[in-house]
Amino acid sequence: MSDETIRVLLADDHPVYRDGLAALLASLPGIDVVGTAADGREAVALAADLQPDIVVMDVSMPELDGIEATRRVVADSPHIGVVMLTMSEQDATLFAAMRAGARGYLLKGANQAEIVRAIQAVAHGEAIFGPSIARRVTEFFTAPPTEDSAFPQLTPRELEILTLIAAGRSNPQIASELFLSPKTVRNNVSNIFAKLHVADRTEAIIRARDAGLAR
Repeated sequence: MSDETIRVLLADDHPVYRDGLAALLASLPGIDVVGTAADGREAVALAADLQPDIVVMDVSMPELDGIEATRRVVADSPHIGVVMLTMSEQDATLFAAMRAGARGYLLKGANQAEIVRAIQAVAHGEAIFGPSIARRVTEFFTAPPTEDSAFPQLTPRELEILTLIAAGRSNPQIASELFLSPKTVRNNVSNIFAKLHVADRTEAIIRARDAGLAR
């Protein structure tokens, strides 16, 4: 950053929001809005050309979505910090953005102070999330073991069948629900019993429900 001025590129396909945020940020001391992009592909190109300190990136954009655009920006210029500013509260979107390399994630309802704080923090190498987002990240990483981790010895198909067994489904019902042959279901059930070292269906149900399946 030159003279502590943070150079920002904005990427959002809604012109009213994009132009409004650009005008707001440009009016603040220490922030220089060096460009705006209307889609993900343009954002990647401008980031490569302008080399901003920060890209404020929307998730849902035409041509190239914000997640893929972030991945490309960070791959090409790792020193550029990306702050996702989006309407999406879905955990899948949040974690996809993190995996793509975003270091900040705010909802579009964030106020001016939150947006500026995020830009400044990420520009100085920190990672930052809005209060509600940070809470969900914390809950995710402090959550008890999931169904998938409860029985790592099972294949995804076996785990799926065990979940249905725990829910009280019979073999014919499982076959119908998963579009499998009765023989395939029987073979999988036998494998499950062997891997869990249980003698019968009742014991398997107890093990599965104790682990949190089918609740």
